[in-house]
Amino acid sequence: MKNLVLFFSMILMSSTSFAQIADSASREVKLEGAVNFRDIGGYKTKDGKKVKMGLLYRSAALNTLTDADLTKIAGLHIKYDFDFRGPFEVKTAPDKIPTGTTRISLPAGSENVGDSNYMKNMGKYMRSDSFLISFYTVLTPFKDRYTPLFDSLLSNKTASPMLFHCTAGKDRTGIAAALILYALGVDEQTIFEDYEATNYYRRNENAKTITQMTKYYGLDEKTASNLMGAKKEYIAATFDTIRAKYGSIDTYLQKELGLNTSKINKLKKAYTE
Repeated sequence: MKNLVLFFSMILMSSTSFAQIADSASREVKLEGAVNFRDIGGYKTKDGKKVKMGLLYRSAALNTLTDADLTKIAGLHIKYDFDFRGPFEVKTAPDKIPTGTTRISLPAGSENVGDSNYMKNMGKYMRSDSFLISFYTVLTPFKDRYTPLFDSLLSNKTASPMLFHCTAGKDRTGIAAALILYALGVDEQTIFEDYEATNYYRRNENAKTITQMTKYYGLDEKTASNLMGAKKEYIAATFDTIRAKYGSIDTYLQKELGLNTSKINKLKKAYTE
């Protein structure tokens, strides 16, 4: 079993090139009690600029941060911690954040995640990629989940650093990162690569989780591996669904998240250089 889990974990990593890993690793904030904590800055934009470093961070859960971690994060001067998790997730794993950082709860679409009945039924649906494809293509919660994040980015006059996260730092967080990078003018291939880099950052954690999923939910290793993986098809499905419904990502950002041309330009001015 252990060898099989390691094998499928390596398959997940294989979707992330060594070049991507090296590039992404330069953004990592190494912590003892959290994984997938990284800067999404440094990416080039289509207009020849690049996303500023030290302002936009993404992460997995923050409930097991050590004192040393908190000291390191305090040095990043993060103003807001946007938490996409639902109330059950938060109750069992409350955030640890430095003094001076304000946590903002954005649980839309995650209200029942972590509930005992929810978890009991998970095993019935987590049998194929269609489970996550469905999650990535249900746009209904996006407006309530992500509009406050963009509003804060726009009202952040001093461009103070911000952090956003969920439990794994993959799905809800991955969509947020994709939308932010798109709004700042980063090309889609780079956006997908940033998303897939989660496979690198979560490689050890995923191996543990895959073992738990096979044990408690009766999933085979391949299915569990697919569900824990950050596959390009997942985030691409979000973009495809948006385009099918709104015609373009730009139209979606304007109609649903309130990001007109003026606000997009304001974001670019604040977070690119």
